[in-house]
Amino acid sequence: MSRVLTVATRRGDLAVVQTQSIIAAIRQRHPDVEVRIREVTSEGDRDRQTILWQLKDTGFFTSRLEDVLLACEADFAVHSFKDLPTRPREGLTVAAVCRRRYPEDCVLAREPVGSLDALGAGARVGTSSLRRGAQLRHLRGDLELVPIRGNVPTRIGKLHDGDLDAIVLARAGIERLDLAAEISFVFDPHRFLPAPAQGALAVQTRCNDEATNEIVATLDDPPARVATDAEREVLTAMKCGCHAPVGAYAEVAGDEMVLAAFIAEPSGCRLLRSRMAGPSAKPHELGRKVARDLLDAGGREILDELEKDRDKGDGTT
Repeated sequence: MSRVLTVATRRGDLAVVQTQSIIAAIRQRHPDVEVRIREVTSEGDRDRQTILWQLKDTGFFTSRLEDVLLACEADFAVHSFKDLPTRPREGLTVAAVCRRRYPEDCVLAREPVGSLDALGAGARVGTSSLRRGAQLRHLRGDLELVPIRGNVPTRIGKLHDGDLDAIVLARAGIERLDLAAEISFVFDPHRFLPAPAQGALAVQTRCNDEATNEIVATLDDPPARVATDAEREVLTAMKCGCHAPVGAYAEVAGDEMVLAAFIAEPSGCRLLRSRMAGPSAKPHELGRKVARDLLDAGGREILDELEKDRDKGDGTT
């Protein structure tokens, strides 16, 4: 007998495409399962003006989907894992971290270039991320960074309108929307660190829904889960939100993994890095070690200053 499940997803082309990829994966493994989509408008979709780093609350893009799950109005939800708060919502669990592709950031330029160095002096670059902004300033202090919000097509439209010379986006979203031809170049994730769990999709369910959890768990990719667990643990251990100027990137090779992370001042003048190896069976332990290393090297002071600036409403992206 077939079973019908409902998936909650944000509105918008990228969110729906990502959700459809999860539905296709479920159908491949469970042909008797039908999945219906319920679109939900998140707070982040309503508010296109607030600069992300100034947000004090977490779950800007995910909390409404979690509300729908907890109200039993959907059986599971699909999230870009980097948007999901590191503190799990009571009663909910990430039942699957799907195979990760394209964790890198990339640059889309009005006049195609092959590297960051090839952008003209004083080029105007759009980004909504403190993490990206800090790394850009660290590498090219002459760039003029411009806050930019909106979905992927909207940001690309602003680039083509001529107000910006380039924009920086997550490669995964561009690839999933079949817009790879727009990419000028892709950053090396070892040099320009992505957001923790960038490029991974998380499928969230209710903890007590055993039947749905059993279905969704077949999508789980162990290397992706281990890598994202280590990266997200950096945020958890540092007690900073997902919009802080913090990046992390883990690579898994069998029983071993290497985790690199950074924290920086928004100006990019001070950027602290840490890189450690450890057993892939203990991703949280490795994440905590890297986080402590960054905090002890001066990360605590950076976070304290960031909190003061956010309270004053200062700062740039």
